[in-house]
Amino acid sequence: MKQIELIPAIDIIDSQCVRLTKGDYGQKTVYGKPLDMALEFEAIGFERLHMVDLDGAKSRHIVNSQVLKDIAAETRLVIDFGGGIKTDDDMGKAFESGAQMVTVGSVAVTQPELFEAWLRKYGSERLILGADVRGGKISINGWKEDSSEDLLPFLRKYVEMGVKNVLCTEISKDGTLTGPAISLYKEVMTTYPTLHLIASGGVSCIEDIQALEAAGIPAVVFGKAIYEGKLDLRELMGWKQS
Repeated sequence: MKQIELIPAIDIIDSQCVRLTKGDYGQKTVYGKPLDMALEFEAIGFERLHMVDLDGAKSRHIVNSQVLKDIAAETRLVIDFGGGIKTDDDMGKAFESGAQMVTVGSVAVTQPELFEAWLRKYGSERLILGADVRGGKISINGWKEDSSEDLLPFLRKYVEMGVKNVLCTEISKDGTLTGPAISLYKEVMTTYPTLHLIASGGVSCIEDIQALEAAGIPAVVFGKAIYEGKLDLRELMGWKQS
């Protein structure tokens, strides 16, 4: 079995590292400086970083590009960046600021032609499709709105278009530390076995990550479990390297 890829997350509001519960901006906890966290992740041995500009997601344009620039300049982490990317200018700014990959969700729902153009321009290795789910429907605009799109048919058209990387968040699990939506991710992988699926939401401990690996999920993003001390990163890296 291929080992699961481990991706710590940094969510940003007002240039600070935060976590929300179920995407609710009213349930925010602040954890300090993003760069400090990124440096710690790198020192422990992580190679990837998932960054979300929550101000950007809410404002519908990139806000915290300077934080991205700082982390890209001070670490060698491979950064995927999302939040507020709605235009060609936003996309260009994300890459120019140091992102190696960009996660796009809302545009894939509201402007599929633009997403397809970006896929052609930047390639399937640099573009991650964000598929955030609430009640079975794809959610958009910083999880403020639910679309009419069902997850599996939504994914089908983009898999057929050439998408390889999908970040799927079960919003009801996000920030709750109640365990990931393994059955949902297994359903996606059974339907689209060639996808590099990145599971997100609900991870509370190393056992959750081990369960995702056992289920054949290629990658996992985790955040709140780190900041709340539920997940020992050194233990996690030791398990990965064993």
